[in-house]
Amino acid sequence: MIKHDVLIVGAGLAGMRAALEVCKELDVGLLTKVYPSRSHSGAAQGGIAAALGNSEEDSWEEHMFDTVKGGDYLSDQDAVEEYVKAAPRIIYELEHMGCAFSRTEDGKIAQRSFGGHSKPRACFSADRTGHAILHALHEQVLKNAKSIKIYSEWYMHQLVIEEGRCSGVVVSDIRTGEVEVIHAKAVIFATGGYGRVFKITTNAFASTADGAMAAFHAGIPLEDPEFVQFHPSGLYRQGILFSEAARGEGGYLLNGNGDRFMEQYAPSRMELAPRDIVARAEQSEIDAGRGVNGEACIHLDLRHLGEARIMERLPQIRQLGIDFIGVDCVKDPLPIQPSAHYSMGGIPTDMHGQVVIDGDGTPMEGFFAAGECACVSVHGANRLGTNSLLEATVFGERTGRSALEYAKNAEFGKINESHEKARVLNQIEEIFQRDGSESYNDIRNEMKEVMMDKCGVFRDADNLKSCVAAIQGLKERCKKGKVTDKGQLFNTEVYEIIELGNMLEMAEIIATAALARQESRGGHYRTDFPKRDDQEFLKHTLVYPKNGELELKHRPVVITRYQPKERTY
Repeated sequence: MIKHDVLIVGAGLAGMRAALEVCKELDVGLLTKVYPSRSHSGAAQGGIAAALGNSEEDSWEEHMFDTVKGGDYLSDQDAVEEYVKAAPRIIYELEHMGCAFSRTEDGKIAQRSFGGHSKPRACFSADRTGHAILHALHEQVLKNAKSIKIYSEWYMHQLVIEEGRCSGVVVSDIRTGEVEVIHAKAVIFATGGYGRVFKITTNAFASTADGAMAAFHAGIPLEDPEFVQFHPSGLYRQGILFSEAARGEGGYLLNGNGDRFMEQYAPSRMELAPRDIVARAEQSEIDAGRGVNGEACIHLDLRHLGEARIMERLPQIRQLGIDFIGVDCVKDPLPIQPSAHYSMGGIPTDMHGQVVIDGDGTPMEGFFAAGECACVSVHGANRLGTNSLLEATVFGERTGRSALEYAKNAEFGKINESHEKARVLNQIEEIFQRDGSESYNDIRNEMKEVMMDKCGVFRDADNLKSCVAAIQGLKERCKKGKVTDKGQLFNTEVYEIIELGNMLEMAEIIATAALARQESRGGHYRTDFPKRDDQEFLKHTLVYPKNGELELKHRPVVITRYQPKERTY
């Protein structure tokens, strides 16, 4: 049995920032299914928000209001306040760790405009901000190698819960196929999101809901899973992210007629409206037949910015366009479409990263979560751009500190190692024994298609019911699949099958919660209920597992400073 004081699952920004907090006093295991610098945090491009006021006067109060309004008043305002107040300190700490931010003429950290923010508060490293922060944190983790042990390319199967307390996880070394139990006084999940359940997504292949489903299988509810953000500028047909920074720098959105259509949808903010509004505007233009050349895409036009500015501020976007579709944005507009990007919901936690198991805030002892897999609910129904890197670092730090304080006074729990291993080995053996005719690849592709078509930017009851039924059918078909690789060493196929099982369950949870929420709010838009309904639905959804079915409950939204009002831009 492997033992660590604190085990962290996931090595993106939240996981590594938590590790740096814990390693000051305790021994840390950092487990990741990809090499740490390949974590999905590195794909974030545009910036990290903080009210530094380097280009014009700004305050944490304004940042807080923009975040609450952007989240369509579903954000828990006590958590938002803590989060935005911490932002400036976090930025300067990252800078001191070696993150190279872009600069103004007089040497200050440069800040640009972003959708839904009333002031320019996106601190950035050209258009590779996530990459820059990820590498700065990775260097700090390596510097602390004496107290942080990295388990790279290990897969986390399930939590070990004994007597209502989390005591560790069951994992596999992907290289050898060996199943192990890792014993810990505290476990932190920083496992990211689940965008891969959709056909067109900006998410990396690793974003398959592993953490969310491990928590769910342990009886922990998932909070607000219906709120999935579609980013307005994913590369047409592929979903590869073209940062919102392109619009922050002054890029235009054009329909097939060459019109800047955002004037019809958000006249005061135009291309810099929040993402949910821009994504719906794009989809509306496409659905109305005003896509480019009749295709399901619109144009992102940067030509007027000029080559010098594009190369200084948006070099990665230019290179992605050239590499993937042969389009140079200096000369031609880029074809884009809304792409599944971010999960506002996740494993419910308090503002210290402590996982809670019900609407009353009852803690799951020894279990913590941070980053996209967690739902502190600072984002509410819709996340503003640049607020995710901030969430990962702010709550990575806070959660690390909470787990450290807990583990300092805790003993290792009792674990029946052979029993825990057997559960996972039986699951793997069952997959090997399936001798059906179904193709897992076909099932995966059908899931992605159905989620995109029936549970995408626009939703309605008929499509959502059909979506749930289709996903349930795919879950049945999954039991009749066939494995082609029966070996143990580096058998990535078997892990992809386990991931597919997680994604199918997650897809059913998303669609079920979306069907129950009969209103439109933030990233969740019902064409049959186009208005926000604060009377009935100003509350968080909690989806519980119950005898193989899904049970929906609710908890109230924490409102402190800003009462809900109509959200206009």
